Amino acid sequence: MANNKALGTGGRKSDRDLKIRVKTAKGRKVASTKWLERQLNDPYVARARSEGYRSRAAFKIKEMDEKHKLFKKGMHVVDLGAAPGGWSQIAAKAVGSTVENPLVVGIDYLDMDPIPGVILLKKDFTEDDAPALLIEALGGHQADVVMSDMAWPTTGHRPTDHLRIIHLIEIAADFAIQVLKPGGSFVAKVFQGGTEHELLHMLKRHFKSTVHSKPPASRSGSAEAYLVAKGFKGRDSVEAEEE
Repeated sequence: MANNKALGTGGRKSDRDLKIRVKTAKGRKVASTKWLERQLNDPYVARARSEGYRSRAAFKIKEMDEKHKLFKKGMHVVDLGAAPGGWSQIAAKAVGSTVENPLVVGIDYLDMDPIPGVILLKKDFTEDDAPALLIEALGGHQADVVMSDMAWPTTGHRPTDHLRIIHLIEIAADFAIQVLKPGGSFVAKVFQGGTEHELLHMLKRHFKSTVHSKPPASRSGSAEAYLVAKGFKGRDSVEAEEE
């Protein structure tokens, strides 16, 4: 008779037993080994591969869309920090973007393979001329959604990293306010510590609702979350309120 001590109920292996473990190879850092092990055991990585998405991050915007109803057919979308392209893929499918009628514009300083229905710009969004290039790529249309998954490489110094991500959110929010049509939405990555009060106050002035969201695809151990601002009031409306 087989020895079932190592097996779970009914002779099946437990999830822990089925987990892929990676040995630390010579020359590979422990952190790299842990990252590889996490990737191999991540169901979202497997789903992204099987469903043809560029990365597991695609499911973050997909889940936020399902919860917050961000996309509709015919919308124009801007994707800041688009590489490797998962968010643009989700947006293009959701709004019905095609090669003949591209409705999604993405920008990143990293190389990206072409995505059908998406105009991709290889450019650092923090450069002064980047907003004008994006506006030109929109072809005279205002955006319905501006989304940003941008993040600087971390330094390990938490206060510095926090200030850097806040800077990215600020310039993304400033751009969104310039290009969004009334009723539009803005989605941006934030990290533990939330959004600075001044920035949050500014967004609440310009949008009807502003919430923090952590989609299931965002790893539970990760400090990341997302800011979702909906119902852009329009620049003229906000300026009139402030007069």
